[in-house]
Amino acid sequence: MNTVLRLPNWLGDVVMALPAARAIVRHFEGARVTVAGPASVTPIFAERTGLDGVDVLTLPGGRKAQAAVLRAGGFGVAVLFTNSFGSAWVARAAGIAERWGYRTDWRRVLLTRSVPTPRGRVHQADYYRALALALGAARDEGPPAIAVGEASLARARARLVAAGWDPARPLVGFAPGAAYGHAKRWPPARVAEVIARLARERGAAAVLVGAPGDRDAARAIESSRAAAGAIDLVGQTDLREAMGVVAHCRAFVTNDSGAMHLAAAMGVPVTAVFGSTDERVTAPVGAHDVLTAPVFCRPCMLRECPIDHRCMKRISSDMVYDAVIRQLDRAPERSL
Repeated sequence: MNTVLRLPNWLGDVVMALPAARAIVRHFEGARVTVAGPASVTPIFAERTGLDGVDVLTLPGGRKAQAAVLRAGGFGVAVLFTNSFGSAWVARAAGIAERWGYRTDWRRVLLTRSVPTPRGRVHQADYYRALALALGAARDEGPPAIAVGEASLARARARLVAAGWDPARPLVGFAPGAAYGHAKRWPPARVAEVIARLARERGAAAVLVGAPGDRDAARAIESSRAAAGAIDLVGQTDLREAMGVVAHCRAFVTNDSGAMHLAAAMGVPVTAVFGSTDERVTAPVGAHDVLTAPVFCRPCMLRECPIDHRCMKRISSDMVYDAVIRQLDRAPERSL
Protein backbone atom coordinates (compact mmCIF):
# COMPACT_ATOMS: atom_id res chain seq x y z
CA MET A 1 0.00 0.00 0.00
CA ASN A 2 1.44 3.39 -1.03
CA THR A 3 1.39 5.30 2.27
CA VAL A 4 2.08 8.92 3.20
CA LEU A 5 2.91 9.95 6.74
CA ARG A 6 1.91 13.59 7.24
CA LEU A 7 4.49 15.09 9.60
CA PRO A 8 3.76 17.69 12.27
CA ASN A 9 4.37 21.29 11.19
CA TRP A 10 6.77 22.17 14.03
CA LEU A 11 10.38 21.03 14.11
CA GLY A 12 10.36 19.90 17.74
CA ASP A 13 7.22 17.85 17.15
CA VAL A 14 8.77 16.17 14.12
CA VAL A 15 11.71 15.10 16.29
CA MET A 16 9.42 13.83 19.05
CA ALA A 17 7.38 11.94 16.46
CA LEU A 18 10.39 9.98 15.14
CA PRO A 19 9.83 6.86 17.31
CA ALA A 20 6.20 6.68 16.16
CA ALA A 21 7.26 7.27 12.56
CA ARG A 22 9.75 4.40 12.83
CA ALA A 23 6.94 2.18 14.11
CA ILE A 24 4.68 3.15 11.20
CA VAL A 25 7.42 2.48 8.65
CA ARG A 26 8.04 -0.98 10.13
CA HIS A 27 4.29 -1.63 10.15
CA PHE A 28 4.19 -1.02 6.40
CA GLU A 29 7.37 -2.98 5.76
CA GLY A 30 7.76 -3.78 2.08
CA ALA A 31 5.44 -0.97 1.01
CA ARG A 32 6.39 2.45 -0.26
CA VAL A 33 6.23 5.00 2.57
CA THR A 34 6.63 8.76 2.10
CA VAL A 35 7.00 11.37 4.84
CA ALA A 36 5.45 14.71 3.91
CA GLY A 37 5.66 18.10 5.59
CA PRO A 38 6.55 21.76 5.12
CA ALA A 39 9.95 22.94 3.92
CA SER A 40 10.80 24.05 7.45
CA VAL A 41 11.06 20.45 8.69
CA THR A 42 11.71 18.04 5.82
CA PRO A 43 15.48 18.78 5.53
CA ILE A 44 16.17 16.73 8.66
CA PHE A 45 15.37 13.60 6.65
CA ALA A 46 18.46 14.23 4.52
CA GLU A 47 20.34 13.16 7.67
CA ARG A 48 20.07 9.76 9.35
CA THR A 49 16.81 9.56 11.31
CA GLY A 50 16.23 5.81 11.44
CA LEU A 51 13.61 6.01 8.68
CA ASP A 52 15.57 4.03 6.14
CA GLY A 53 14.12 3.75 2.66
CA VAL A 54 11.38 6.38 3.00
CA ASP A 55 10.73 9.01 0.36
CA VAL A 56 10.51 12.65 1.42
CA LEU A 57 7.91 15.05 0.05
CA THR A 58 8.05 18.77 0.76
CA LEU A 59 4.57 20.27 0.69
CA PRO A 60 3.83 23.72 -0.73
CA GLY A 61 1.80 26.33 1.09
CA GLY A 62 -1.96 26.38 0.67
CA ARG A 63 -4.42 23.53 1.05
CA LYS A 64 -5.32 23.22 -2.62
CA ALA A 65 -1.68 23.09 -3.68
CA GLN A 66 -0.95 20.48 -1.02
CA ALA A 67 -3.90 18.37 -2.14
CA ALA A 68 -2.67 18.50 -5.73
CA VAL A 69 0.83 17.34 -4.74
CA LEU A 70 -0.55 14.50 -2.61
CA ARG A 71 -2.97 13.45 -5.34
CA ALA A 72 -0.04 13.18 -7.76
CA GLY A 73 1.65 10.81 -5.32
CA GLY A 74 -1.07 8.20 -5.74
CA PHE A 75 -1.30 7.42 -2.04
CA GLY A 76 -3.76 4.89 -0.72
CA VAL A 77 -3.23 5.56 2.99
CA ALA A 78 -2.53 8.82 4.84
CA VAL A 79 -1.40 8.66 8.49
CA LEU A 80 -1.87 12.12 9.97
CA PHE A 81 0.44 13.14 12.81
CA THR A 82 -1.09 16.59 12.51
CA ASN A 83 -4.18 17.38 14.59
CA SER A 84 -5.79 19.99 12.36
CA PHE A 85 -9.03 19.90 10.42
CA GLY A 86 -7.14 21.36 7.47
CA SER A 87 -4.69 18.49 7.13
CA ALA A 88 -7.54 15.96 7.11
CA TRP A 89 -9.39 18.03 4.51
CA VAL A 90 -6.27 18.06 2.32
CA ALA A 91 -5.94 14.28 2.55
CA ARG A 92 -9.55 13.79 1.49
CA ALA A 93 -9.29 16.39 -1.27
CA ALA A 94 -6.23 14.50 -2.53
CA GLY A 95 -8.40 11.44 -3.05
CA ILE A 96 -6.57 9.32 -0.47
CA ALA A 97 -8.97 6.49 0.34
CA GLU A 98 -7.72 5.67 3.86
CA ARG A 99 -7.17 8.62 6.21
CA TRP A 100 -6.06 7.78 9.73
CA GLY A 101 -5.46 10.07 12.69
CA TYR A 102 -6.66 11.48 15.98
CA ARG A 103 -10.28 12.62 16.10
CA THR A 104 -9.39 16.21 16.98
CA ASP A 105 -10.50 19.62 15.70
CA TRP A 106 -13.96 18.41 14.53
CA ARG A 107 -12.43 16.29 11.79
CA ARG A 108 -13.82 12.87 12.62
CA VAL A 109 -16.10 12.98 9.60
CA LEU A 110 -13.05 13.40 7.34
CA LEU A 111 -11.22 10.36 8.71
CA THR A 112 -11.85 6.75 7.74
CA ARG A 113 -10.09 5.55 10.88
CA SER A 114 -10.21 7.91 13.84
CA VAL A 115 -8.46 7.40 17.16
CA PRO A 116 -9.34 9.04 20.51
CA THR A 117 -6.54 11.09 22.01
CA PRO A 118 -4.76 9.67 25.11
CA ARG A 119 -6.30 10.52 28.45
CA GLY A 120 -4.46 12.69 30.94
CA ARG A 121 -1.11 14.37 30.53
CA VAL A 122 1.35 12.49 28.33
CA HIS A 123 4.68 13.46 26.84
CA GLN A 124 4.36 14.48 23.22
CA ALA A 125 6.58 11.60 22.07
CA ASP A 126 4.17 9.19 23.76
CA TYR A 127 1.23 11.04 22.21
CA TYR A 128 2.54 10.14 18.77
CA ARG A 129 3.48 6.62 19.90
CA ALA A 130 -0.10 6.08 21.06
CA LEU A 131 -1.42 6.93 17.62
CA ALA A 132 0.93 4.46 15.93
CA LEU A 133 0.00 1.79 18.47
CA ALA A 134 -3.73 2.37 17.96
CA LEU A 135 -3.24 1.95 14.22
CA GLY A 136 -1.71 -1.49 14.73
CA ALA A 137 2.01 -0.71 14.73
CA ALA A 138 4.29 -2.28 17.33
CA ARG A 139 5.42 0.21 19.95
CA ASP A 140 8.87 1.73 19.41
CA GLU A 141 10.39 2.46 22.83
CA GLY A 142 13.58 4.00 21.48
CA PRO A 143 14.27 7.72 21.80
CA PRO A 144 14.31 10.15 18.89
CA ALA A 145 17.73 9.75 17.29
CA ILE A 146 19.42 11.72 14.52
CA ALA A 147 22.94 11.30 13.17
CA VAL A 148 24.25 14.20 11.12
CA GLY A 149 26.06 13.22 7.93
CA GLU A 150 29.57 14.14 6.89
CA ALA A 151 28.48 16.79 4.41
CA SER A 152 26.56 18.81 7.02
CA LEU A 153 29.31 18.35 9.60
CA ALA A 154 31.95 19.61 7.19
CA ARG A 155 29.90 22.66 6.21
CA ALA A 156 29.28 23.49 9.86
CA ARG A 157 32.91 23.07 10.88
CA ALA A 158 34.06 25.34 8.05
CA ARG A 159 31.50 27.97 9.07
CA LEU A 160 32.54 27.82 12.72
CA VAL A 161 36.26 28.04 11.98
CA ALA A 162 35.70 30.93 9.57
CA ALA A 163 33.79 32.70 12.35
CA GLY A 164 36.75 32.35 14.71
CA TRP A 165 36.23 29.06 16.52
CA ASP A 166 39.37 27.28 17.64
CA PRO A 167 38.50 23.54 17.60
CA ALA A 168 40.76 23.10 20.63
CA ARG A 169 38.17 25.01 22.68
CA PRO A 170 35.02 23.23 23.87
CA LEU A 171 32.00 24.64 22.08
CA VAL A 172 28.74 25.35 23.92
CA GLY A 173 25.64 26.08 21.87
CA PHE A 174 22.87 28.49 22.80
CA ALA A 175 19.39 28.69 21.25
CA PRO A 176 18.05 31.93 22.73
CA GLY A 177 14.79 32.11 20.80
CA ALA A 178 11.49 30.25 20.83
CA ALA A 179 8.91 30.38 18.08
CA TYR A 180 5.89 30.17 20.40
CA GLY A 181 6.48 33.54 22.07
CA HIS A 182 8.56 35.65 24.44
CA ALA A 183 7.16 33.91 27.52
CA LYS A 184 9.31 30.90 26.65
CA ARG A 185 12.54 32.91 26.45
CA TRP A 186 15.06 33.06 29.26
CA PRO A 187 16.29 36.68 29.62
CA PRO A 188 19.09 37.45 27.12
CA ALA A 189 21.16 39.17 29.84
CA ARG A 190 21.30 35.86 31.73
CA VAL A 191 22.43 34.07 28.57
CA ALA A 192 25.24 36.64 28.19
CA GLU A 193 26.32 36.06 31.80
CA VAL A 194 26.64 32.32 31.23
CA ILE A 195 28.57 32.82 27.98
CA ALA A 196 31.02 35.17 29.70
CA ARG A 197 31.57 32.89 32.66
CA LEU A 198 32.13 29.82 30.48
CA ALA A 199 34.76 31.70 28.50
CA ARG A 200 36.43 33.12 31.61
CA GLU A 201 36.45 30.03 33.81
CA ARG A 202 36.47 27.15 31.33
CA GLY A 203 37.90 28.61 28.13
CA ALA A 204 34.75 27.56 26.29
CA ALA A 205 33.55 29.14 23.07
CA ALA A 206 29.87 29.94 22.52
CA VAL A 207 27.75 29.80 19.39
CA LEU A 208 24.23 31.19 19.00
CA VAL A 209 21.88 29.32 16.67
CA GLY A 210 18.30 29.86 15.63
CA ALA A 211 15.87 30.91 12.96
CA PRO A 212 15.61 34.43 11.47
CA GLY A 213 12.76 35.12 13.90
CA ASP A 214 15.20 34.74 16.79
CA ARG A 215 17.35 37.68 15.69
CA ASP A 216 15.94 40.02 18.36
CA ALA A 217 17.03 37.64 21.12
CA ALA A 218 20.49 37.30 19.56
CA ARG A 219 20.87 41.07 19.25
CA ALA A 220 19.92 41.51 22.90
CA ILE A 221 22.65 39.02 23.90
CA GLU A 222 25.23 40.69 21.67
CA SER A 223 24.42 44.09 23.17
CA SER A 224 26.04 42.89 26.38
CA ARG A 225 29.80 43.25 26.51
CA ALA A 226 29.85 40.12 28.63
CA ALA A 227 29.00 38.05 25.56
CA ALA A 228 31.70 39.55 23.36
CA GLY A 229 33.31 36.87 21.24
CA ALA A 230 30.25 34.64 20.94
CA ILE A 231 29.74 33.34 17.42
CA ASP A 232 26.36 34.48 16.18
CA LEU A 233 24.88 32.25 13.47
CA VAL A 234 21.21 33.00 14.21
CA GLY A 235 19.32 33.21 10.94
CA GLN A 236 22.49 32.60 8.93
CA THR A 237 22.34 28.84 8.37
CA ASP A 238 19.92 26.46 6.77
CA LEU A 239 18.54 23.67 8.91
CA ARG A 240 21.09 21.04 7.92
CA GLU A 241 24.05 23.33 8.56
CA ALA A 242 22.55 24.35 11.90
CA MET A 243 22.29 20.67 12.82
CA GLY A 244 25.96 20.29 11.93
CA VAL A 245 26.81 23.22 14.20
CA VAL A 246 24.85 21.72 17.11
CA ALA A 247 26.57 18.37 16.57
CA HIS A 248 29.93 20.07 17.22
CA CYS A 249 28.76 21.30 20.64
CA ARG A 250 29.83 19.67 23.90
CA ALA A 251 26.73 21.09 25.64
CA PHE A 252 23.65 23.02 24.60
CA VAL A 253 21.57 25.66 26.44
CA THR A 254 18.09 26.30 25.17
CA ASN A 255 14.55 27.34 25.85
CA ASP A 256 11.70 24.95 25.05
CA SER A 257 12.24 24.92 21.29
CA GLY A 258 12.80 22.81 18.21
CA ALA A 259 16.55 23.28 18.62
CA MET A 260 16.27 21.70 22.08
CA HIS A 261 14.77 18.53 20.64
CA LEU A 262 17.26 18.41 17.77
CA ALA A 263 20.23 18.67 20.15
CA ALA A 264 18.83 15.96 22.41
CA ALA A 265 18.16 13.64 19.47
CA MET A 266 21.75 14.15 18.30
CA GLY A 267 23.10 13.11 21.70
CA VAL A 268 24.28 16.57 22.78
CA PRO A 269 23.78 17.18 26.54
CA VAL A 270 21.02 19.76 26.93
CA THR A 271 20.24 22.31 29.63
CA ALA A 272 16.61 23.23 28.95
CA VAL A 273 15.07 26.29 30.62
CA PHE A 274 11.28 26.02 30.93
CA GLY A 275 8.94 28.84 31.83
CA SER A 276 5.42 29.12 30.45
CA THR A 277 5.31 25.64 28.90
CA ASP A 278 4.98 22.24 30.54
CA GLU A 279 8.18 20.20 30.79
CA ARG A 280 6.10 17.10 31.56
CA VAL A 281 4.83 17.24 27.99
CA THR A 282 7.71 18.63 25.93
CA ALA A 283 10.95 18.06 27.88
CA PRO A 284 13.86 16.79 25.80
CA VAL A 285 13.86 13.00 25.69
CA GLY A 286 16.78 11.46 27.57
CA ALA A 287 19.09 12.30 30.47
CA HIS A 288 19.15 16.08 30.20
CA ASP A 289 18.90 18.92 32.71
CA VAL A 290 15.50 20.64 32.82
CA LEU A 291 15.37 23.81 34.92
CA THR A 292 12.17 25.38 36.22
CA ALA A 293 11.17 27.83 38.93
CA PRO A 294 8.51 26.90 41.54
CA VAL A 295 6.02 29.70 40.86
CA PHE A 296 2.25 29.41 41.21
CA CYS A 297 1.41 30.51 37.67
CA ARG A 298 3.34 28.03 35.57
CA PRO A 299 2.82 26.34 33.27
CA CYS A 300 0.43 28.93 31.90
CA MET A 301 1.02 28.15 28.19
CA LEU A 302 0.76 31.85 27.32
CA ARG A 303 2.81 33.43 24.56
CA GLU A 304 3.42 36.61 26.54
CA CYS A 305 3.65 36.96 30.31
CA PRO A 306 0.91 39.26 31.69
CA ILE A 307 2.82 39.89 34.95
CA ASP A 308 6.58 39.87 35.67
CA HIS A 309 7.92 36.76 33.90
CA ARG A 310 8.88 35.30 37.26
CA CYS A 311 9.02 31.74 35.92
CA MET A 312 12.08 32.67 33.88
CA LYS A 313 13.61 35.43 35.98
CA ARG A 314 13.87 33.14 39.00
CA ILE A 315 16.14 30.79 37.07
CA SER A 316 19.55 32.30 37.75
CA SER A 317 22.61 32.31 35.53
CA ASP A 318 24.37 30.31 38.28
CA MET A 319 21.80 27.52 37.93
CA VAL A 320 22.33 27.28 34.20
CA TYR A 321 26.11 27.62 34.45
CA ASP A 322 26.32 24.85 37.04
CA ALA A 323 24.23 22.53 34.85
CA VAL A 324 26.45 23.16 31.83
CA ILE A 325 29.61 22.53 33.88
CA ARG A 326 28.21 19.21 35.08
CA GLN A 327 27.58 18.24 31.50
CA LEU A 328 31.01 19.31 30.30
CA ASP A 329 32.69 17.40 33.12
CA ARG A 330 30.84 14.15 32.53
CA ALA A 331 30.49 14.23 28.75
CA PRO A 332 33.36 12.65 26.78
CA GLU A 333 35.00 14.51 23.94
CA ARG A 334 32.72 14.16 20.92
CA SER A 335 34.35 12.46 17.95
CA LEU A 336 32.99 13.80 14.68
